Amino acid sequence: MIRYRYTGEGATGFERFHASHTPDFLRSLYFSMLRIRRIEEEIERRYHQDQMKTPIHLVIGQEATSVGACAALLETDLLYSSHRTHGNYLAKGSDLKAMLAEMHCRITGCVGSRGGSMHLIDKRVGMAGTSAIVGGALPIAVGAALAAQMKGEDRVTMVFLGDATTEEGVTSESLNFAALKRVPVVFFCENNFYSVQSPLSTRQPARDLHTWAATYQMPSMAVDGVNVLAVHDAAAQAVARARSGGGPTFIEAPVYRLRAHGGSGDDTHTGYRHIEEREHWEAFDPVSLFEHFRQRRWRAGLKPQPKSQWALEQPPEGHASMMCNWCGRTAYDPDRPCSDISDTVLREILSEVESSRRCLWEARTRGVLAKPGGATGLTEG
Repeated sequence: MIRYRYTGEGATGFERFHASHTPDFLRSLYFSMLRIRRIEEEIERRYHQDQMKTPIHLVIGQEATSVGACAALLETDLLYSSHRTHGNYLAKGSDLKAMLAEMHCRITGCVGSRGGSMHLIDKRVGMAGTSAIVGGALPIAVGAALAAQMKGEDRVTMVFLGDATTEEGVTSESLNFAALKRVPVVFFCENNFYSVQSPLSTRQPARDLHTWAATYQMPSMAVDGVNVLAVHDAAAQAVARARSGGGPTFIEAPVYRLRAHGGSGDDTHTGYRHIEEREHWEAFDPVSLFEHFRQRRWRAGLKPQPKSQWALEQPPEGHASMMCNWCGRTAYDPDRPCSDISDTVLREILSEVESSRRCLWEARTRGVLAKPGGATGLTEG
């Protein structure tokens, strides 16, 4: 039984977009998707060794959304994500070694072994943060966009969410506030039809998520989530609108995860979805689909570079072994000492206390806050 079918155009859908892009750009998109796929496969292969002390949520089958959307962003633009964050992190140009170290709970990890797979950050390239709480990143992303707007910064914020996030109250609040203040934010919804193992049809009435989002008076659109060029086109339009002061946009991209909700392997055998449905979507695998399209263009003589250059577009032969080496080396990186955790918490508490005291002092000097017992009756509490 196929509950959710692919409704896109398949490989023919690339034809409408490829002419506006250079061969180098098309090659970079393909390489980025293939790189993410190979990294995820290696993580999956090694996960059973129990050296990665973190839950994982693989993006195999959803590479086109991360790559296409992030290609529309500048390095200075901010990206926020959810628990399924590997693709977003890598597509934004973040440090792979730091990600692997984080997954192995080493002090050299991207957040110093404090977050694991679901909390990847690389501020150097605008990977601003992720949240394992469903919908947790949305208000933070909207706040970051508001801050950029108030400071007059040329910066757009994009936040990835899943279909289940649209069921959270904070999502409605975030969409409403973003539309009201016209903040430069792009909401990118990867609709993979399942919240863990609960089908969308058992959680929501029949509706298109982008149509629902449009009720907040913001531009909303649906895009083929396996077509990296269609994703990039939609994301580029939304980013340009936000950057020019046009406010937020909501993008819905139907996709399909080809692995379990969490961990390695496929969990279709548990019965929440049918193997026929997974095989149906495997025929529209975003990496293979784009590869076949580009090969067909080359065979048709539409690709200007010689065939020898096609081979150069593939990841290096040693890419898989390179991943193995990095994974192996992280085992020898230092652990985070237990004392550092308490020291860090204490340092952050003291910093917050000092910040609060400073704000109170500034408010009092401006006359906003009276001294204890003053006319306003306000005290520091």
